Amino acid sequence: MIKLNSYDYFSHLPKGANEYEFTEVQFKNTRKGYYTNPLGLELHQGDMVAVESSPGHDIGMVTLTGKLVALQMKKIRYRHPGGEIRQIYRLAKESDMEKYHQTKALEHSTMIRSREIAKDLGLDMKIGDVEYQADGLKAIFYYISDDRVDFRTLIKKLAEEFHIRIEMKQIGARQEAGRIGGIGPCGRELCCSQWMPSFLSVGTNAARIQDLSMNPLKLAGQCGKLKCCINFETDVYAEAQKKMPSREVRLRTQLGMYKYFKADILAKNITYAIDNRNERQEGPAYVTISADRAFRVIRMNKEGEIPFSPEHDAKKGKEEKPSKDILNESISRFDSGEGGTGEKKRRSRSKSSPRRRKEAKADRVAD
Repeated sequence: MIKLNSYDYFSHLPKGANEYEFTEVQFKNTRKGYYTNPLGLELHQGDMVAVESSPGHDIGMVTLTGKLVALQMKKIRYRHPGGEIRQIYRLAKESDMEKYHQTKALEHSTMIRSREIAKDLGLDMKIGDVEYQADGLKAIFYYISDDRVDFRTLIKKLAEEFHIRIEMKQIGARQEAGRIGGIGPCGRELCCSQWMPSFLSVGTNAARIQDLSMNPLKLAGQCGKLKCCINFETDVYAEAQKKMPSREVRLRTQLGMYKYFKADILAKNITYAIDNRNERQEGPAYVTISADRAFRVIRMNKEGEIPFSPEHDAKKGKEEKPSKDILNESISRFDSGEGGTGEKKRRSRSKSSPRRRKEAKADRVAD
């Protein structure tokens, strides 16, 4: 996957309608540059090209062409290094790629050795990454430090050790995580190493707006700073929060006073907890109601009205279960003498008894 890739939605335009003098070229990890194409090469995303550098040349990958490059340069406020406009020399040849892979293979060992040199000099800094130029004439050393570092002696030592031109570049913890890469707690590749071109400051207020737990272990990313994704939905939550009642307002009801407990801002539901609950109070300890209902109760309290509970204005009686017509009849209807089935059965049983048969026979003889 191409890191920090951008979808070119101008690519469907006919040839000549989507042309721009600059081309976006990406190098190791997140570093990008913008170069002219004086030779008019037909470039596409993913092409490896040789570009001008100081000194020598470098190899990078084309990530964007056309008019969208102008928007990208404006977005990041790009400035050409040293004020010079650099150009694309050619499409990378096989010999260029062989030299490119040879120099890239030196980066890890160079980083380890440079850390040892910095430690011997007693410098309070961490060299997080090394990026060699494709022709092997220069290397960029990315370092992290909380304070200013006088690395003039370090540059001399590194130049004597590796016989190359040295460039030191300070980065922060977020930039280091973006260069190293990794998988976030969401299971996807880190945003800083995949698509984020710049970093905005993230504050704890953004987490409070979203009702996130203030647990540092959950809020911190792999860089040790607050997760960048906390900022992504802050504006949505801030806008939705405006349509919710204040957390400081309590609801006065006949069951007691209810105070704010938590809220589902996007669903517009609020959970209130009863304040100073005692054994005589009948109301539930926690009640979840909609924001509209909460506003209604607050408005009633301002007008001097006190509803029965946060959910209902008045006390509701016990609901009677719906009954059928057969349930309205007497339960002893089977025992009545008005032609009920119970009476018929008793009569039939009495007629069939031995005593009854003897009395009937005696009556017939007497007649």
